[in-house]
Amino acid sequence: MRAELRREVIAGATTFLTMSYIIFVNPRILSTDGTGMPFRAVMTATVLLAFVSTLLMGLYARLPFAVAPGMGLNAFFTFQVVLKQRVPWPIALGLVTWAGIAFLIVSVTPLRQAIARAVPTHLRIAAAAGIGLLLSLVALRSTGLVVSDAATLVTAGHLGRPAILFGVGLLVTLLLLLRDSPLALLAGAVAATLVGVALGEVAIPSKMVSAPDFSLVGRADLLGSLRLVYLPILLAILFTDLFDSLSTFVGVAHATGLVGEDGEPRNLGRALTVDSLATLFAGLLGTSAGTAYVESAAGIRAGGRTGTTAVVCAICFLPFLFLGPLAAAIPAAATAPALIVVGLFMFRSVTHLPLDKLEEALPAFVTLILIPLTMSIAQGILAGFVLHTLCFVAAGRRRELSPTMWSLAGVSVFALALENLR
Repeated sequence: MRAELRREVIAGATTFLTMSYIIFVNPRILSTDGTGMPFRAVMTATVLLAFVSTLLMGLYARLPFAVAPGMGLNAFFTFQVVLKQRVPWPIALGLVTWAGIAFLIVSVTPLRQAIARAVPTHLRIAAAAGIGLLLSLVALRSTGLVVSDAATLVTAGHLGRPAILFGVGLLVTLLLLLRDSPLALLAGAVAATLVGVALGEVAIPSKMVSAPDFSLVGRADLLGSLRLVYLPILLAILFTDLFDSLSTFVGVAHATGLVGEDGEPRNLGRALTVDSLATLFAGLLGTSAGTAYVESAAGIRAGGRTGTTAVVCAICFLPFLFLGPLAAAIPAAATAPALIVVGLFMFRSVTHLPLDKLEEALPAFVTLILIPLTMSIAQGILAGFVLHTLCFVAAGRRRELSPTMWSLAGVSVFALALENLR
């Protein structure tokens, strides 16, 4: 029994180390200049969400998965919703909360299976790959390697000190990834920050420890976010979160043997319920939507098989409630390597796209390129639903479209029309 417990503890710590980068990456994204969201308050919300949701995953779903604010969704929240569309962050948090409520309804009803079966695999793959490109673009912009250009939209930037920090961090991350180290992403950010200190680019904080900042907790504007014009944003959060969760649970479960006799992931219904609650809690706590992390596979491969792994991982987050000043010292250029690597991991699924059939390849391709080019997950996913339906009708495959897919296409047309009226 002691050997089993020891294995689960090691697995939980391993999962935490592989995803600990989210503690400072998520606040760095959401507190980008112009959002009005304080770094330390977002960090508190990030840590609280990861602790509560991962603990629920262990105690209720009894699975070795960790949950935290989702990469991609945090970039969408910041750059598309708050900065581009100028949606006030309290309303944006309200939308995250309502998306979590909608996700919860989907998770506990037959809608979950209906949507999961209706959305074709090639659109899910394209959405993941598009989000990967979006994260990479955010990373390169934060280092100054890519800047805006009136003639070409974007162009090469200046190779300054932020680019040097990025290069150091990426090199350290790469060397450790090649050795399968769970510390790779965290070590890359730390190495880049230390080089920044040496170059005078990063100031050492006067104090390393402080009380948590709960100023974002309960600030979601639930009534203001109920306006019809915000429907496309809500749908984007809902669908992206649902696809991400299903892909993570199904992919990791099959890769690590966590499946039942029917071949389905163990306790999938409970896992999705926890994931939906994570998004609901995220809005109330003050951060972007939560989701299960694919990095959980590292802990599962280390021997994690039960909810104990998730409980241990959740506990590992708690000390970081008091390390806000230290985390705030990490510059955006130091977190960029983590964004690039996560973007790569999401993009590499593109190799599974069915490019031999035009009616499947075209909607997937449009979904993939629209997400980074428009900086909007919503535009990509909604356009993909509509184009998929049109292409299948044109190709004589109308009978393969389920009533749920027709409904999703109809809602997408309506949502895109609302988006264009903004």
